[in-house]
Amino acid sequence: MASLLHLLIICTFHSFEPLHVDELVLMLVELLEVLGEEARAKIVQCHGAYICLSWLWDIYQRRCEARHWTVAARAYLLHLLGCTLFANKSATHVHVVYLDAFRDLTQSGSYAWGAVILVHMYDHLNDACKRSDRQLAGYITLLRVNFMF
Repeated sequence: MASLLHLLIICTFHSFEPLHVDELVLMLVELLEVLGEEARAKIVQCHGAYICLSWLWDIYQRRCEARHWTVAARAYLLHLLGCTLFANKSATHVHVVYLDAFRDLTQSGSYAWGAVILVHMYDHLNDACKRSDRQLAGYITLLRVNFMF
């Protein structure tokens, strides 16, 4: 992880605790500066603690136009995580809980992202081994590279 993606594996861990819908809405309102009703509707639409990547991309573009760079950075980073490192089977949603890691952008680079990504990938590999599952989630590129070495 450290040599391939230049992500830390030994550093501070950020605990991603499960949150209630009300807490997720408050996080979206505070960190992405969206309306509470809109945030709640998007979470309900995604059937859980997720938001659509397309909505997140719209937020990013609107915050860039408004020159709200900190909020735009948070939206971009969460979108990046949802598309690559923490990809799930939906390929259209990202878990809102990851947004908390970008509350303080000066701290987010010091987290052990590499270790968390490996845990996420191995957890999904475990699920994919089940007979009933037909899809694999996680950062598949990392899995491919690991088999090459």
